[in-house]
Amino acid sequence: MDDYTARVLDAVDSIPAGQVMSYGDVAEYVGQGGPRQVGRVLALWGGGVAWWRVVHADGSFLAGHERKALAMYEAEGTPLRRPADGGMPRIDMRRARRATG
Repeated sequence: MDDYTARVLDAVDSIPAGQVMSYGDVAEYVGQGGPRQVGRVLALWGGGVAWWRVVHADGSFLAGHERKALAMYEAEGTPLRRPADGGMPRIDMRRARRATG
């Protein structure tokens, strides 16, 4: 595991329960790479960290993992925005986003 990967995983480990960061937020926090690089690290190495706490900037969930992520968000009390039609909710980024500064 290289230094960048370790820093991304450490950043994800630092996100408290009930809060999230976007992929871009994590990249900004570690000071290197971008959202795609963070996503790649999590795809390869993210099984041991709270991967569900890293989301798209619009609050949407990781495709293919929506149900597992939703269960974790509900268990942790992560603020959600539920659509009126009963579809898949999104993270309320205004309330749930962890500051990167």
